[in-house]
Amino acid sequence: MGGNLPARQIPNPAFKSTEVARFDQPWAMTFLPDGRLLVTEKPGRLRLINVATKQIGEIIGVPAVAYGGQGGLGDVVLHPQFASNHWVYLSYAEEGTGGVRGAAVARAVLNLDASGNNGSLSNLQVLWRQIKVSGDAHYSHRIAFDRDGKLWISSGERQKGTPAQDLQSNLGKILRLNADGSIPADNPFVNQGGVAAQVWSLGHRNVYGLVFNTQGQLWEHEMGPMGGDELNLIERGSNYGWPIVSNGSNYDGSDIPDHSTRPEFNAPEAWWTPVIAPAGFIIYTGDLFPYFRGNGFIGGLASTALIRIQFDGDTGREVSRYPMGQRIREVEQGPDGAIWLLEDGSNVRLLKLTPT
Repeated sequence: MGGNLPARQIPNPAFKSTEVARFDQPWAMTFLPDGRLLVTEKPGRLRLINVATKQIGEIIGVPAVAYGGQGGLGDVVLHPQFASNHWVYLSYAEEGTGGVRGAAVARAVLNLDASGNNGSLSNLQVLWRQIKVSGDAHYSHRIAFDRDGKLWISSGERQKGTPAQDLQSNLGKILRLNADGSIPADNPFVNQGGVAAQVWSLGHRNVYGLVFNTQGQLWEHEMGPMGGDELNLIERGSNYGWPIVSNGSNYDGSDIPDHSTRPEFNAPEAWWTPVIAPAGFIIYTGDLFPYFRGNGFIGGLASTALIRIQFDGDTGREVSRYPMGQRIREVEQGPDGAIWLLEDGSNVRLLKLTPT
Protein backbone atom coordinates (compact mmCIF):
# COMPACT_ATOMS: atom_id res chain seq x y z
CA MET A 1 0.00 0.00 0.00
CA GLY A 2 1.03 3.61 -0.45
CA GLY A 3 3.61 5.03 -2.79
CA ASN A 4 3.13 7.17 -5.87
CA LEU A 5 0.63 6.17 -8.51
CA PRO A 6 1.99 5.89 -12.03
CA ALA A 7 1.35 8.87 -14.31
CA ARG A 8 -1.72 8.53 -16.50
CA GLN A 9 -0.79 8.00 -20.12
CA ILE A 10 -2.44 10.32 -22.60
CA PRO A 11 -4.11 8.14 -25.23
CA ASN A 12 -3.45 8.60 -28.93
CA PRO A 13 -5.73 9.90 -30.30
CA ALA A 14 -6.36 12.02 -27.21
CA PHE A 15 -10.08 12.49 -27.88
CA LYS A 16 -12.89 11.87 -30.31
CA SER A 17 -14.87 14.74 -31.84
CA THR A 18 -18.66 14.78 -32.28
CA GLU A 19 -20.63 17.43 -34.15
CA VAL A 20 -23.56 18.68 -32.05
CA ALA A 21 -24.92 21.66 -34.02
CA ARG A 22 -24.03 24.39 -36.53
CA PHE A 23 -23.93 28.14 -36.10
CA ASP A 24 -23.37 31.25 -38.22
CA GLN A 25 -20.20 33.14 -37.29
CA PRO A 26 -20.13 32.06 -33.64
CA TRP A 27 -17.73 33.88 -31.34
CA ALA A 28 -18.17 32.67 -27.75
CA MET A 29 -20.16 30.29 -25.57
CA THR A 30 -20.95 29.59 -21.93
CA PHE A 31 -22.93 26.88 -20.17
CA LEU A 32 -25.98 27.55 -18.02
CA PRO A 33 -26.27 25.68 -14.72
CA ASP A 34 -28.83 23.30 -16.26
CA GLY A 35 -26.41 22.26 -18.99
CA ARG A 36 -27.83 24.29 -21.83
CA LEU A 37 -25.44 26.45 -23.80
CA LEU A 38 -25.49 30.12 -24.77
CA VAL A 39 -23.68 30.89 -28.05
CA THR A 40 -23.03 34.36 -29.47
CA GLU A 41 -23.08 34.92 -33.22
CA LYS A 42 -21.14 37.91 -34.47
CA PRO A 43 -23.95 39.50 -36.52
CA GLY A 44 -25.81 40.08 -33.24
CA ARG A 45 -27.68 36.92 -32.27
CA LEU A 46 -27.57 35.16 -28.90
CA ARG A 47 -28.47 31.49 -29.34
CA LEU A 48 -29.63 28.97 -26.75
CA ILE A 49 -29.02 25.30 -27.47
CA ASN A 50 -30.16 22.27 -25.55
CA VAL A 51 -27.14 20.08 -26.24
CA ALA A 52 -29.07 16.94 -25.28
CA THR A 53 -31.94 17.46 -27.76
CA LYS A 54 -29.97 19.69 -30.19
CA GLN A 55 -32.85 22.19 -30.23
CA ILE A 56 -31.63 25.73 -30.94
CA GLY A 57 -33.56 28.84 -29.88
CA GLU A 58 -32.77 32.52 -29.60
CA ILE A 59 -32.53 35.05 -26.78
CA ILE A 60 -33.96 38.40 -27.88
CA GLY A 61 -33.15 41.83 -26.44
CA VAL A 62 -29.46 41.81 -27.37
CA PRO A 63 -28.08 45.36 -27.81
CA ALA A 64 -27.50 46.65 -31.34
CA VAL A 65 -24.02 45.72 -32.56
CA ALA A 66 -21.64 47.32 -35.05
CA TYR A 67 -21.15 44.30 -37.27
CA GLY A 68 -18.23 44.25 -39.68
CA GLY A 69 -14.58 43.27 -39.77
CA GLN A 70 -13.78 41.83 -36.35
CA GLY A 71 -16.74 43.65 -34.81
CA GLY A 72 -20.10 42.36 -33.67
CA LEU A 73 -21.44 40.40 -30.73
CA GLY A 74 -18.53 38.99 -28.75
CA ASP A 75 -18.16 37.30 -25.39
CA VAL A 76 -20.83 35.92 -23.05
CA VAL A 77 -20.27 34.98 -19.40
CA LEU A 78 -22.48 34.42 -16.36
CA HIS A 79 -22.27 36.37 -13.12
CA PRO A 80 -20.75 34.14 -10.39
CA GLN A 81 -24.13 34.26 -8.59
CA PHE A 82 -26.14 33.66 -11.77
CA ALA A 83 -28.29 31.00 -10.09
CA SER A 84 -29.84 33.67 -7.86
CA ASN A 85 -29.54 36.91 -9.89
CA HIS A 86 -29.74 35.65 -13.54
CA TRP A 87 -27.22 38.27 -14.75
CA VAL A 88 -25.58 37.56 -18.11
CA TYR A 89 -22.63 39.69 -19.31
CA LEU A 90 -22.10 40.42 -23.01
CA SER A 91 -19.40 42.23 -24.95
CA TYR A 92 -19.99 43.73 -28.37
CA ALA A 93 -18.81 46.36 -30.84
CA GLU A 94 -20.84 49.56 -30.66
CA GLU A 95 -21.33 52.29 -33.26
CA GLY A 96 -20.37 55.86 -32.40
CA THR A 97 -20.91 59.11 -34.25
CA GLY A 98 -18.76 60.09 -37.19
CA GLY A 99 -17.74 56.59 -38.22
CA VAL A 100 -16.03 55.52 -35.01
CA ARG A 101 -16.61 52.31 -33.09
CA GLY A 102 -15.67 50.77 -29.78
CA ALA A 103 -16.31 47.73 -27.64
CA ALA A 104 -18.84 47.79 -24.82
CA VAL A 105 -19.71 45.42 -21.98
CA ALA A 106 -23.28 45.20 -20.72
CA ARG A 107 -25.19 42.99 -18.35
CA ALA A 108 -28.83 41.96 -18.46
CA VAL A 109 -31.21 39.58 -16.73
CA LEU A 110 -31.79 36.36 -18.67
CA ASN A 111 -35.43 35.29 -18.82
CA LEU A 112 -36.19 31.88 -20.32
CA ASP A 113 -39.66 31.19 -21.70
CA ALA A 114 -41.86 28.29 -20.66
CA SER A 115 -40.71 26.09 -23.54
CA GLY A 116 -37.11 26.48 -22.45
CA ASN A 117 -35.94 26.93 -26.04
CA ASN A 118 -36.08 30.73 -26.24
CA GLY A 119 -35.89 33.73 -23.96
CA SER A 120 -35.18 37.41 -23.60
CA LEU A 121 -32.87 39.88 -21.91
CA SER A 122 -34.23 42.59 -19.63
CA ASN A 123 -32.83 45.40 -17.48
CA LEU A 124 -29.87 45.88 -19.83
CA GLN A 125 -27.12 48.04 -18.31
CA VAL A 126 -23.98 49.16 -20.16
CA LEU A 127 -21.14 48.87 -17.62
CA TRP A 128 -18.07 49.84 -19.66
CA ARG A 129 -17.18 51.40 -22.97
CA GLN A 130 -13.96 51.34 -24.94
CA ILE A 131 -12.74 54.66 -26.29
CA LYS A 132 -14.19 54.87 -29.80
CA VAL A 133 -11.85 55.20 -32.79
CA SER A 134 -11.95 54.46 -36.52
CA GLY A 135 -11.59 50.94 -37.86
CA ASP A 136 -13.22 47.58 -37.17
CA ALA A 137 -10.46 45.42 -35.65
CA HIS A 138 -8.75 44.50 -32.37
CA TYR A 139 -11.68 45.03 -30.03
CA SER A 140 -10.54 42.01 -27.92
CA HIS A 141 -13.48 42.39 -25.45
CA ARG A 142 -12.99 39.12 -23.60
CA ILE A 143 -14.65 38.94 -20.15
CA ALA A 144 -13.76 36.92 -17.03
CA PHE A 145 -14.70 36.89 -13.36
CA ASP A 146 -12.20 36.16 -10.61
CA ARG A 147 -12.97 34.25 -7.42
CA ASP A 148 -13.68 37.52 -5.60
CA GLY A 149 -16.37 38.44 -8.11
CA LYS A 150 -14.36 41.17 -9.85
CA LEU A 151 -15.04 41.73 -13.57
CA TRP A 152 -12.05 41.63 -15.92
CA ILE A 153 -12.14 42.89 -19.52
CA SER A 154 -9.53 42.73 -22.27
CA SER A 155 -9.45 45.87 -24.40
CA GLY A 156 -7.53 45.67 -27.68
CA GLU A 157 -5.53 48.58 -29.08
CA ARG A 158 -7.78 48.73 -32.18
CA GLN A 159 -4.72 48.54 -34.47
CA LYS A 160 -3.67 52.00 -33.26
CA GLY A 161 -0.50 50.86 -31.48
CA THR A 162 0.61 53.74 -29.27
CA PRO A 163 -2.57 54.08 -27.13
CA ALA A 164 -1.54 50.77 -25.53
CA GLN A 165 1.15 52.77 -23.66
CA ASP A 166 -1.15 55.68 -22.71
CA LEU A 167 -2.85 55.40 -19.33
CA GLN A 168 -5.39 58.03 -20.37
CA SER A 169 -6.67 55.57 -23.01
CA ASN A 170 -8.30 52.24 -22.22
CA LEU A 171 -7.06 50.73 -25.51
CA GLY A 172 -4.44 47.99 -25.25
CA LYS A 173 -5.21 47.27 -21.61
CA ILE A 174 -6.59 44.65 -19.25
CA LEU A 175 -9.17 46.24 -16.98
CA ARG A 176 -10.49 45.32 -13.54
CA LEU A 177 -13.92 46.50 -12.41
CA ASN A 178 -16.52 45.60 -9.85
CA ALA A 179 -19.40 43.48 -11.14
CA ASP A 180 -21.57 46.60 -11.46
CA GLY A 181 -18.96 48.42 -13.55
CA SER A 182 -17.66 50.63 -10.75
CA ILE A 183 -13.92 50.92 -10.11
CA PRO A 184 -12.28 49.00 -7.24
CA ALA A 185 -10.45 51.24 -4.79
CA ASP A 186 -7.34 49.02 -4.88
CA ASN A 187 -6.66 49.12 -8.64
CA PRO A 188 -2.98 49.94 -9.33
CA PHE A 189 -3.54 53.31 -11.09
CA VAL A 190 -6.68 54.41 -9.25
CA ASN A 191 -4.97 57.52 -7.85
CA GLN A 192 -4.49 58.85 -11.39
CA GLY A 193 -8.26 58.96 -11.83
CA GLY A 194 -10.11 58.94 -15.13
CA VAL A 195 -9.58 56.05 -17.50
CA ALA A 196 -6.35 55.03 -15.75
CA ALA A 197 -8.34 53.96 -12.71
CA GLN A 198 -9.82 51.06 -14.72
CA VAL A 199 -6.43 49.67 -15.75
CA TRP A 200 -4.75 46.60 -14.27
CA SER A 201 -2.06 46.09 -16.95
CA LEU A 202 -1.03 47.82 -20.18
CA GLY A 203 0.97 47.34 -23.37
CA HIS A 204 -1.34 44.70 -24.89
CA ARG A 205 -2.22 44.20 -28.55
CA ASN A 206 -5.28 42.00 -29.22
CA VAL A 207 -6.27 39.72 -26.33
CA TYR A 208 -8.58 36.86 -27.38
CA GLY A 209 -8.10 34.63 -24.33
CA LEU A 210 -8.53 35.55 -20.65
CA VAL A 211 -8.79 32.90 -17.94
CA PHE A 212 -8.05 32.34 -14.25
CA ASN A 213 -6.51 29.13 -12.94
CA THR A 214 -7.48 27.49 -9.65
CA GLN A 215 -4.67 29.36 -7.86
CA GLY A 216 -6.17 32.70 -8.91
CA GLN A 217 -3.51 33.55 -11.50
CA LEU A 218 -4.76 35.37 -14.60
CA TRP A 219 -3.43 34.11 -17.93
CA GLU A 220 -4.07 35.63 -21.34
CA HIS A 221 -3.03 35.15 -24.92
CA GLU A 222 -2.86 37.82 -27.57
CA MET A 223 -2.23 38.02 -31.28
CA GLY A 224 1.13 39.33 -32.36
CA PRO A 225 1.69 41.18 -35.64
CA MET A 226 3.67 39.07 -38.19
CA GLY A 227 4.86 36.48 -35.71
CA GLY A 228 5.03 36.87 -31.96
CA ASP A 229 1.68 35.60 -30.68
CA GLU A 230 1.98 35.68 -26.88
CA LEU A 231 0.99 33.77 -23.75
CA ASN A 232 1.23 36.03 -20.70
CA LEU A 233 0.82 35.76 -16.95
CA ILE A 234 -0.89 39.00 -15.96
CA GLU A 235 0.65 40.89 -13.04
CA ARG A 236 -0.62 43.95 -11.22
CA GLY A 237 0.35 47.25 -12.87
CA SER A 238 2.71 45.58 -15.34
CA ASN A 239 3.56 46.82 -18.85
CA TYR A 240 3.75 44.15 -21.57
CA GLY A 241 5.50 46.38 -24.08
CA TRP A 242 3.30 46.69 -27.17
CA PRO A 243 3.98 48.41 -29.58
CA ILE A 244 7.53 49.20 -28.39
CA VAL A 245 8.60 45.55 -28.27
CA SER A 246 7.32 42.34 -29.83
CA ASN A 247 8.79 38.99 -30.78
CA GLY A 248 7.16 39.50 -34.17
CA SER A 249 7.66 41.99 -37.00
CA ASN A 250 5.48 44.64 -38.61
CA TYR A 251 3.29 43.52 -41.49
CA ASP A 252 5.53 45.44 -43.92
CA GLY A 253 8.44 43.28 -42.77
CA SER A 254 10.18 45.98 -40.73
CA ASP A 255 11.62 44.87 -37.42
CA ILE A 256 10.20 45.50 -33.96
CA PRO A 257 12.73 45.20 -31.11
CA ASP A 258 12.35 41.89 -29.27
CA HIS A 259 11.34 41.72 -25.61
CA SER A 260 14.90 40.75 -24.71
CA THR A 261 16.12 44.22 -25.73
CA ARG A 262 13.90 45.99 -23.18
CA PRO A 263 13.89 44.08 -19.89
CA GLU A 264 11.71 46.73 -18.22
CA PHE A 265 8.73 45.29 -20.12
CA ASN A 266 7.04 42.06 -19.04
CA ALA A 267 8.06 39.37 -21.55
CA PRO A 268 5.68 36.58 -22.62
CA GLU A 269 5.88 33.17 -20.99
CA ALA A 270 5.56 31.61 -24.45
CA TRP A 271 5.31 32.94 -27.99
CA TRP A 272 4.70 31.63 -31.47
CA THR A 273 6.38 32.39 -34.80
CA PRO A 274 4.82 31.50 -37.18
CA VAL A 275 1.63 32.55 -35.49
CA ILE A 276 -1.14 30.24 -34.28
CA ALA A 277 -3.68 33.14 -34.22
CA PRO A 278 -5.01 32.19 -30.77
CA ALA A 279 -8.73 32.46 -29.92
CA GLY A 280 -10.58 30.98 -26.96
CA PHE A 281 -8.87 29.68 -23.83
CA ILE A 282 -9.62 27.34 -20.94
CA ILE A 283 -7.54 25.87 -18.16
CA TYR A 284 -8.97 22.40 -17.71
CA THR A 285 -10.39 21.43 -14.29
CA GLY A 286 -12.65 18.47 -15.13
CA ASP A 287 -12.61 14.74 -14.41
CA LEU A 288 -13.40 13.38 -17.88
CA PHE A 289 -9.77 13.92 -19.00
CA PRO A 290 -7.85 13.50 -15.71
CA TYR A 291 -4.50 13.60 -17.54
CA PHE A 292 -5.36 17.11 -18.84
CA ARG A 293 -6.22 18.62 -15.46
CA GLY A 294 -4.39 21.94 -15.03
CA ASN A 295 -3.48 22.13 -18.73
CA GLY A 296 -4.53 25.02 -20.92
CA PHE A 297 -6.30 24.68 -24.27
CA ILE A 298 -6.17 27.43 -26.89
CA GLY A 299 -8.08 27.47 -30.15
CA GLY A 300 -6.00 28.19 -33.22
CA LEU A 301 -7.41 30.18 -36.13
CA ALA A 302 -4.48 30.30 -38.56
CA SER A 303 -3.11 27.05 -37.13
CA THR A 304 -6.48 25.21 -37.48
CA ALA A 305 -5.62 23.33 -34.33
CA LEU A 306 -6.23 22.95 -30.61
CA ILE A 307 -3.08 23.93 -28.71
CA ARG A 308 -2.36 22.28 -25.33
CA ILE A 309 -0.38 24.29 -22.78
CA GLN A 310 1.45 22.89 -19.77
CA PHE A 311 1.96 25.26 -16.85
CA ASP A 312 4.68 25.15 -14.23
CA GLY A 313 4.12 27.87 -11.66
CA ASP A 314 4.72 31.16 -13.46
CA THR A 315 5.69 29.59 -16.79
CA GLY A 316 3.78 27.92 -19.59
CA ARG A 317 4.64 26.21 -22.87
CA GLU A 318 3.01 24.40 -25.76
CA VAL A 319 3.25 20.63 -25.32
CA SER A 320 0.82 19.32 -27.96
CA ARG A 321 -0.97 20.53 -31.06
CA TYR A 322 -4.08 18.66 -32.19
CA PRO A 323 -4.97 19.35 -35.85
CA MET A 324 -8.69 20.09 -36.23
CA GLY A 325 -8.81 20.85 -39.95
CA GLN A 326 -10.76 24.09 -39.40
CA ARG A 327 -10.19 27.46 -37.76
CA ILE A 328 -11.07 27.18 -34.04
CA ARG A 329 -12.74 30.29 -32.62
CA GLU A 330 -13.75 29.26 -29.08
CA VAL A 331 -12.99 26.64 -26.42
CA GLU A 332 -15.15 25.86 -23.38
CA GLN A 333 -15.32 23.19 -20.69
CA GLY A 334 -18.68 21.47 -20.28
CA PRO A 335 -20.36 20.54 -17.00
CA ASP A 336 -19.36 16.88 -17.40
CA GLY A 337 -15.73 17.76 -18.24
CA ALA A 338 -16.03 17.42 -22.00
CA ILE A 339 -14.17 20.02 -24.07
CA TRP A 340 -16.33 22.01 -26.49
CA LEU A 341 -15.12 23.87 -29.58
CA LEU A 342 -16.68 26.36 -31.96
CA GLU A 343 -15.27 26.61 -35.45
CA ASP A 344 -14.89 30.01 -37.10
CA GLY A 345 -17.01 31.14 -40.05
CA SER A 346 -20.45 30.57 -41.56
CA ASN A 347 -22.37 27.30 -41.07
CA VAL A 348 -19.65 25.95 -38.79
CA ARG A 349 -19.70 23.21 -36.22
CA LEU A 350 -20.10 23.05 -32.47
CA LEU A 351 -17.92 20.09 -31.48
CA LYS A 352 -17.84 18.03 -28.31
CA LEU A 353 -14.55 16.34 -27.48
CA THR A 354 -14.68 13.21 -25.30
CA PRO A 355 -12.14 10.51 -24.43
CA THR A 356 -11.45 7.82 -26.99
